[in-house]
Amino acid sequence: MVRKRLLMLLKPLDVYPSHESSLSSSSSSSSTNRHKVLRYLYDRTLAHKNAIDFCQNILKKKVVDWKAVFRCDLSEPIRNVDLVVTVGGDGTLLQASHLMDDSIPVLGVNSDPTRPEEVAELSEEFDATRSTGYLCAATANNFEQMIDGILENRSEPSELARMAVSVNSKPISTTALNDVLLAHPCPATVSRFSFRIKRIGEPLSSLLHCRSSGLRVSTAAGSTAAMHSAGGSAMPILSKELQYMVREPIFPGATSRLMHGFVKSYETMDIGWFCREGLLYIDGSHVVHSVQLGDTIELSSGAPPLKVYLSPHLLS
Repeated sequence: MVRKRLLMLLKPLDVYPSHESSLSSSSSSSSTNRHKVLRYLYDRTLAHKNAIDFCQNILKKKVVDWKAVFRCDLSEPIRNVDLVVTVGGDGTLLQASHLMDDSIPVLGVNSDPTRPEEVAELSEEFDATRSTGYLCAATANNFEQMIDGILENRSEPSELARMAVSVNSKPISTTALNDVLLAHPCPATVSRFSFRIKRIGEPLSSLLHCRSSGLRVSTAAGSTAAMHSAGGSAMPILSKELQYMVREPIFPGATSRLMHGFVKSYETMDIGWFCREGLLYIDGSHVVHSVQLGDTIELSSGAPPLKVYLSPHLLS
């Protein structure tokens, strides 16, 4: 039996001041609240560390060659492995996806799931939500079951659409698994741009001119994140379409119904940028590309998909 090769990509361990030393002689409510926040953050770090240790101990018992790397220490494309396991949350899986092609599957482990009873208990003091882990099919509780199914070829990954991004006809090497945000670097400055939908280079819609706080375009996987929070639609996870929304349009008038829509898998979205400067955020704030006056940006779902082991409830 050929030993499979596995890369475990880890979210870094956060370091916070000791919560034991956070209580001063003052018994003020602010001091007590600070102590609770620090205790909560410390517990989150401990939960993440325990999940890493647990998963590594499971792998030590399996017929598999593996190594663990913190995500901040990896910048080269991931190659020569049969499986990537991310331990953290969706952010760690997203970062892994930027270094992966469509030949290697990934399993996400949510190392610190939200605890509903904790959220309820602390709701009057602060938001105690932990990791959502929408794309993470595993936790410490079912990791061994999931890894056994993969190693024994009883589980199959799903293919999630990713977004290809080009600026002035030059492809950006990073593809988006979640979404792309195009906006002025200053959130208080108006973003000026125009866009239209095309098919094989031919326009399918009129050119729409926008003044707003930017443009967000999401994949199906990203449609339940910021897009949904802004009033967009949650899409079937395996959809190949893109969804776009103009953010806070200024006096859209008769074109208001066109500020939100979808781009089919065989279509592209062509955008002209008309501010002196702008930024393209790919899957959050970690991957950023600059654009300038007169640049054209092309978005499509033509990028190679990502193979991900998903929770069954996302596929039902």
